[in-house]
Amino acid sequence: MADRFGGGVATLWRIVFAAVGWFALITQFVLMVAGHAPAEAAARVVNYFSFFTIWTNLMMALALTLPVVADGTRAGRWAASESIRAMVTLYAVVVGLVYHFLLAPFWNPQGWLMFVNILLHYVMPAAFLADWILFTPKGRLMWIDPVRWLSVPTVYGVWTLIHGFISHWWPYGFLNVDALGLKAIATFTGLLIFFLIVGLAIVGLDRTLGRKNRPEVSI
Repeated sequence: MADRFGGGVATLWRIVFAAVGWFALITQFVLMVAGHAPAEAAARVVNYFSFFTIWTNLMMALALTLPVVADGTRAGRWAASESIRAMVTLYAVVVGLVYHFLLAPFWNPQGWLMFVNILLHYVMPAAFLADWILFTPKGRLMWIDPVRWLSVPTVYGVWTLIHGFISHWWPYGFLNVDALGLKAIATFTGLLIFFLIVGLAIVGLDRTLGRKNRPEVSI
C-alpha cells in the first residue's frame, strides 16, 4: 500500500476508524429501530437507509475495511483505487459541512444519540479526509471525475423523492417537498453544484500534491 508514512500506519489507521465507523452505524441503527412494533420498525429501517449520512458512512466503513481484509482481491483493489477514495472523501466532506452549517443549529441530540452524531458527522468525515490526504497516491485524478461522482447523490435525490412522495417522510427538512415544494428541488440542485465545486477542489488538491510528490528527473 503506497503512502507517505508506510503501509503499517495506513493499515492501523484504517482498522481503528473502520471499527469506529461500523460501531457508529450499528449504534445509530439500534437507536433508531429498537423498541418499536414490527410495522414501525420496518418503516424505520427504510428511513435509516434513506439518510445520505448513512450512505456515506457505509461507503467510508467499506473503503476503510476492504483494503485491510480483502487486500489483493477485486473488492480490495476497488476500495483502494484513487478515484473511489477521492469520491468517498467528497461525500464525507459534504456530509460534515452540510451537517455543521445546515442541520446542527436546529438539532440537539442527547446521550448516545449525540455521541453517535459526532462520530457520523465529524469524526468519520475528518478521519477519511485525513486518510485520503496521507495514504492515497496523488496525481491520477481527472477533471471529469467530479461529474462522475455526482451519480451517487443524484440517485440519492431520486430515491428521496420517490420515498418521500410515498411515505411523506423526508430525511432532511430542506428536502421536504411536501412543505417547500420547488424550493426543496432548488436546494437539492444547489447541493449538487456544491458537490461539484468540492469535487473540483479535491481534484485540484490531488494534482497539486501529485506534482509535489513526483520525483524530479535529472538529465
